[in-house]
Amino acid sequence: MADMLVKLYHVTPDPLLIARLAQEQITLKRVLAPDALRVIHFIETNAEAHWPQESKESWMAECAASMANHPPTCFVAVQQRTIIGFACYNATAKGYFGPMGVLREAQGNGVGKALLITSLLAMWDEGYGYAIIGWPARSAMNFYAKTVQAQVIEDSSPGIYRRLIDG
Repeated sequence: MADMLVKLYHVTPDPLLIARLAQEQITLKRVLAPDALRVIHFIETNAEAHWPQESKESWMAECAASMANHPPTCFVAVQQRTIIGFACYNATAKGYFGPMGVLREAQGNGVGKALLITSLLAMWDEGYGYAIIGWPARSAMNFYAKTVQAQVIEDSSPGIYRRLIDG
């Protein structure tokens, strides 16, 4: 798997999307420490049904790392007090976006796009000019390319992930 690069100075807010999601009672929130375990539990209980099983443990660990940052670098999409998606950045390494996951039944309505844009704009606000999407799933690469013009970084595998214990 190759990493992807996003030029953050091309990422713009989408207030119409946020307003449409609000009409569906979906809001985005930066995770606070008291909700950290809820987000990790969300990943743990939904991984098998919604995302590749091999992602479960690494996503839980990355999410925990993002929530140890100050401020936490994890956002959630919430509908009627229930988490339906999450996105993290600065988890595996500084300047990296991911992981991100949205429940299957909530996919296709803009939740993932809103989480992605919100996270990337937070990175921009923190002074980053670029973001690296680390090892996106092949099925997500077109989404990232279409949504934020992410480009594949040639010869980037395994990249930072070669530092993994089993890398």
